[in-house]
Amino acid sequence: MVYLELAAKNNPSVQQKFAEYQAALQKVPQVGSLPDPELNVGVFLSPMELVAGKQVADIRLMQMFPWFGVLKNAKDEMSLMAKAKFESFRETKLQVFYDVQRTWNELQKVQQSILINEKNLEILHSLERLSLVKFKAGSSGGGSPSGSSGSPGNSASAQSSSGMNTMGGNSGNSAPTTSAAMPASPMAASGGSGLADIYRIQMETGELENNIALLKNQEQTIAVRFNKYLNRPSKTLVTLPGKLKADSLTYSLSAVSDSMLSQSPMLGMLDYEQQSLEARKTMVTKMGYPMVGLGMNYSLIGKDPLAMAPDMNGKDMIMPMVTVTLPIYRKKYKAMREEVELMKTANKQGYQATANALQTEYYEALQLFQDAKRRMKLYENQYDLAERSLNILQKSFAVSGTGLTDVLRIRQQALDYELKKIEAISDNNTAIAWLKRLMACSQIQ
Repeated sequence: MVYLELAAKNNPSVQQKFAEYQAALQKVPQVGSLPDPELNVGVFLSPMELVAGKQVADIRLMQMFPWFGVLKNAKDEMSLMAKAKFESFRETKLQVFYDVQRTWNELQKVQQSILINEKNLEILHSLERLSLVKFKAGSSGGGSPSGSSGSPGNSASAQSSSGMNTMGGNSGNSAPTTSAAMPASPMAASGGSGLADIYRIQMETGELENNIALLKNQEQTIAVRFNKYLNRPSKTLVTLPGKLKADSLTYSLSAVSDSMLSQSPMLGMLDYEQQSLEARKTMVTKMGYPMVGLGMNYSLIGKDPLAMAPDMNGKDMIMPMVTVTLPIYRKKYKAMREEVELMKTANKQGYQATANALQTEYYEALQLFQDAKRRMKLYENQYDLAERSLNILQKSFAVSGTGLTDVLRIRQQALDYELKKIEAISDNNTAIAWLKRLMACSQIQ
């Protein structure tokens, strides 16, 4: 994957850990070298009178040598610490790879959610147009019965009947009035229902448009986070595939469980630290032994005309020297050994805690993986059934104009199932990346 390669090259955390590893390598020649020799030069402002001349200056050179094996153990300690730094670098790189893939899956999930919501928005617009056409058709068709009831013939007969009833003194003329008002009632009910359907669709449309706007904001935020893992400008375009596909785990779960503890960089780092502490313990023990220094003292002698020994007059003197340190203050060496033992104990506890955390992570990743696979299968079937039901209800609504509530309900279910299916695929891919990280797979194909 190109983005993983870019993260390995450009991510600041990865580069920081690699620089720390290279710096740790530079400590090996530092601790493996002898202490700097000491050179002492003394010049007499007034030459000192000797039997065989005048001493002008005194030059002393001394080289100290640690006890046998101290330098070797120091080099071993630093070499092992450098290896521990390299394992820390590997751990950081694997974590960055996982973060990149997890963010990539989130970005794909949001993008697919936007596409799904936009597709459903088009469906709502189609239902709105269809409801508007039916509403207009119902309004125009409802006017003809009203016109026929108000024809001249009918009006005349109504007036005649009304006059006859009045002349006859009959006060029960409510029946004709009720009969004349009945044709307007179905038209009002039909128009009100059609208008309410349009309002409901518009409410659903507003909610969907708000969700799309929210998802687009989320997409921008996730894209910025993704670019920062690659150490790129925030507005850099992230190229995504057109469809979110489910990844497959190329390793068996037993292989992941077996290799997790043996290949973990964190456990490898702690193991190298334990070995370095062993080398340090040996070095500290030998540091409690004497150090030996070898050197030479050179006395510069000038000639003296009055010297009592003419044969030795003006002859320089060379004196070999041996120096031995006396490590009699044993408390500091004992404290150094106790310090190493406590650090070893802490390292062992850290190793066990890290191993426990890895096993916990494995079961969490395994649960996410198995749950995602189950949800992918479930929501695939549920979405297929909801789509079939929606197609049937849409056809029924287009023909009869009834059942809008069922259409909207099934449409919402289909939308939910499709979004949940996308989320399950994203969780599946994230779980696979998590399992690969636990088994220290570089994931660069």
